[in-house]
Amino acid sequence: MINFKSNSDRPVVLSLGAGVQSTALALMAAKKAVSPMPEFAIFADTQAEPQYVYDHLEYLIKVLPYPVEVVTAGSLTEKSLQERHRKKDGTSYMAKEIPLFGILPSGKITGALGRQCTSDFKIQPIIKYLRKKFNIKRGEKNPMVTQWLGISWDEVQRMKPSRVPFTVYEWPLIDLRMRRSHCEQWLLDNDFKIPPRSACYYCPFHSDVEWREIRNKAPEDFQKAIEFDKQIRAKFLKYDKMNMEVFLHRSCKPLDEVDFDSDTDKGQQVFDFQSECEGMCGV
Repeated sequence: MINFKSNSDRPVVLSLGAGVQSTALALMAAKKAVSPMPEFAIFADTQAEPQYVYDHLEYLIKVLPYPVEVVTAGSLTEKSLQERHRKKDGTSYMAKEIPLFGILPSGKITGALGRQCTSDFKIQPIIKYLRKKFNIKRGEKNPMVTQWLGISWDEVQRMKPSRVPFTVYEWPLIDLRMRRSHCEQWLLDNDFKIPPRSACYYCPFHSDVEWREIRNKAPEDFQKAIEFDKQIRAKFLKYDKMNMEVFLHRSCKPLDEVDFDSDTDKGQQVFDFQSECEGMCGV
């Protein structure tokens, strides 16, 4: 039985974040609960997901009846720690690729510093791939591709128009009024496991529950997050003009000093992830 049918006669591609909603949407397409069958799904790899996300991605590649294309703009980790050089005076600075919490010299805590990670490592690699795949010329104004995004009804505020005119977004889960909980139930009803949320292992959007999950399920990734937290703090202190200490955790403590077993946040996410500006991260 078809529950959702695209209004488009253009090729359909599915943005696959490998989280709950996009996994449900991908498998719904496989079972023809939504139509048409996508030409392919596309996963933008930051090279910084926890190993269990990559394991789940490999599972989807095996079970989906249509291809999964993996694209990447390189290592978000390396770019986040990279020193930049200004063209005019040659002085170095740190790029703000990911959101961070910081303590100013005055002692004031600030958060959600400017970030480019979703744009540079999710949206742009997909746009670049679609241009090449469908031979779309620069300056193309006509819609050429329909892109499905796995944003659910409880995240309706994340719906944003496409950045480029040759791609038109559709949100099947929104049209079906499916919330995240509905996606989980659909997966269980169809004998699929519920995947973890897809996000970089050091993403400051993590709640304490999610940090604990990474610590317990992917201890090697958690140790890498601890090291990344130290490295990015040292880099910022060296190059940031505001002389600000930055941290991955909202407590502004080093990651290896945070108590993730207190259950005080009850899984509450940091910043308001559902309103993230790009509408493309972690779906």
